[in-house]
Amino acid sequence: MGCTNCNTESDIKTLPGGCQNHGSCGTLSCDKKSVFDWLGNMKLPTHQTPFEIYEVRFKNGRKEYFRNINNLNLCMGEAVAVEGNPGHDIGSVSLSGELVKVQMQKRKIAHDSDEVKKIYRKASQSDIDIWQTARSKEAETQKEARIIIEKLKLQMKLSDVEYQGDGKKAVFYYTAETRIDFRQLIKDLASKFSIRIEMKQVDYRNEAARLGGIGSCGRELCCSTWLTDFRKVNTNAARYQQLSLSPQKLQGQCGRLKCCLNYELDSYMDALKDFPNTEVPLETEKGTAYFIKMDIFKETLWYAYNNNEDFKWYSLNVNQVNEIVSQNKIGKKAKSLSEFEIVEAVASSGFENVVGEESLTRFDRPKNKKNKKKNKNNPNKNPQGTPVHNQVKNPSNSNDNQPRLPREQENSSPKVLIKKSDQQTPIVQENNTDQTVKKEGNSKPKKFNRSKKKNKPNQSNNEANT
Repeated sequence: MGCTNCNTESDIKTLPGGCQNHGSCGTLSCDKKSVFDWLGNMKLPTHQTPFEIYEVRFKNGRKEYFRNINNLNLCMGEAVAVEGNPGHDIGSVSLSGELVKVQMQKRKIAHDSDEVKKIYRKASQSDIDIWQTARSKEAETQKEARIIIEKLKLQMKLSDVEYQGDGKKAVFYYTAETRIDFRQLIKDLASKFSIRIEMKQVDYRNEAARLGGIGSCGRELCCSTWLTDFRKVNTNAARYQQLSLSPQKLQGQCGRLKCCLNYELDSYMDALKDFPNTEVPLETEKGTAYFIKMDIFKETLWYAYNNNEDFKWYSLNVNQVNEIVSQNKIGKKAKSLSEFEIVEAVASSGFENVVGEESLTRFDRPKNKKNKKKNKNNPNKNPQGTPVHNQVKNPSNSNDNQPRLPREQENSSPKVLIKKSDQQTPIVQENNTDQTVKKEGNSKPKKFNRSKKKNKPNQSNNEANT
């Protein structure tokens, strides 16, 4: 998060939003490639003056070193007017004190070098207004400059434009594969914008560092946040780490190999010291085995025979492979790789049926919601939904040719299955209030008028009362 996204409001309307409390930002990410001053709260020994050179940051993380010749009391994040070429420029103090010596030593800049220029004064409000006005022109200047480059048909890419703090000079950053003759371009740009023009060629990595972005890991680019020195990256770094040599995966936003390929290379090189040469095949009694792949940190290698009979990959330990290689050097052939193969024991957790159901297709069964509603209202069905008269207590005695009852008879309630000793045909007994009807075999059930049945006992009761 930068100052433009900070929720803290600024007192000066022309400045972007931010804490403006001189380097005490809680996010610690307002500056690209920011350095934490861990010596800031420590006092200097007596009779020792503070270091007079300060680190000043400009647009897109560009940092330079300036000498405080006027002994100004400067704080972190304070805007200062520094020496330009020509005129003056506006920047903010990014580091002060003894850590500046360490940063200059890393960049190999001497204290008395000509690169160290002067700090004129603290930036006033008028200096900041001119600086903000000049910076607002950068996007339009870059757009018009690209149109001029296309007209001149120059093989170059204009990546960024940076105005000086006084608005009298602009630096055009570009990338190109070959040398460019931009004399006519400078004349056209100077007549168009009426400023001093400086063309500065940068490589592709520095271009990505200036513009910034999000890498494939989901974080900001290393070159735009903390990485200052760009080391050479070779494809051997990917080979040692057993990575795919696809250029789409190994290529960064700059179009070159990713810098992060070198981060873990030393660990892989140390682990590969004990590994044998994978280009040498293994000679066994069964045949010649060739290398397939390896797991460096598990110290495991996979070999396979080059025949149509055995397609299996054999996993061997590093010590076992070295032993076979040493036997082959003497002229002896090792036994089959199946005797050296590592068998990985799968530890059982003891919780095989954690969910309570072992079937993986238990959720694929269709759910009949209508049957569930019927089961709730029908007391003659068991919890599984099957009617009581269809249940057989002895499956061994059940006959598949047993006639099935009609649907009308099945739906009547209540129903009881009665077995005869001589016959397999069921007899269904229907219990009503006053009558009992027996049905055998496939005979049709008699239909009853429930209204009449209910009236019969009432009539007999009325006659008895009279």
